[in-house]
Amino acid sequence: MENIKHLYNPTNTLEIIKKYGFGFQKRFGQNFLIDGNVVEKIVREAGITKDDFVLEIGPGIGTMTQILCENAREVAAVEIDKNLIPILAETLAPYDNVSVINEDILKVDVRKLAEEKNDGRPIKVVANLPYYITTPIIMGLFESHVPLESITIMVQKEVAQRMQVGPGTKDYGALSLAVQFYADAQIVLKVPASCFMPRPNVDSAVIKLVRHEDAPVKVKDEQFMFRVIRAAFNQRRKTLANSLANSSELNGSGHACTREDVTTALEAMGLPAGIRGEALTLAQFGELADRLIEMH
Repeated sequence: MENIKHLYNPTNTLEIIKKYGFGFQKRFGQNFLIDGNVVEKIVREAGITKDDFVLEIGPGIGTMTQILCENAREVAAVEIDKNLIPILAETLAPYDNVSVINEDILKVDVRKLAEEKNDGRPIKVVANLPYYITTPIIMGLFESHVPLESITIMVQKEVAQRMQVGPGTKDYGALSLAVQFYADAQIVLKVPASCFMPRPNVDSAVIKLVRHEDAPVKVKDEQFMFRVIRAAFNQRRKTLANSLANSSELNGSGHACTREDVTTALEAMGLPAGIRGEALTLAQFGELADRLIEMH
């Protein structure tokens, strides 16, 4: 593969973009990496080996995909922008261990993909995610119980930090709790805006989420607990009792609850009736969800 033209420098990136007349789409949050050291480091931190099947979300023009192909057994790259598919056909042509799927990742059956490509064994996910879709993708991968070993993702620096914060902070929310429940999170690399084309307005960070073998909190119904968590943070300025009472998140769960149900459960836990969601730990959300289930 000595003749491969790697894309991780500004000259090669510009050349392929101009050749295809590609226009960056703001709605897809497109920023391509142009720093080879960063690309290599992400793949290294993801721990990719020749035994691995890797799902890459948002390959762009194939900058990181090339390096993933050189290190993994097989790569599936899911790209939403149809205008990038002809570019990927060229930039990934030298590799016989990659398939490109032109689809929205939220519509892809990742569990089926893991079954077909990796016999249902845990897969590794690598992604460079735009800010607006980070939470739905991560929550979707975790909540659908896709067999996952790890997710190594580039996100806006503030989003990476939010994944690691605890109760009582303004950034604490559904994403922090989901990450805590499902994985061990570690920021492995900070990436300045100068490493991208076009240059974004924010700095980025790479965070690695390694799936827990056993959840740190045992609950009766995991999905219901996350409905409670989402309801709690949908209106974070409200008290927990007001947020959960008649919440659309809970109404469809078969466990809709009244304000009195919530205050009764909170008092049984030794918590004040006027507490807000941002003050509860993961374990307390688990206990609250279980108590609400027992009431109905």
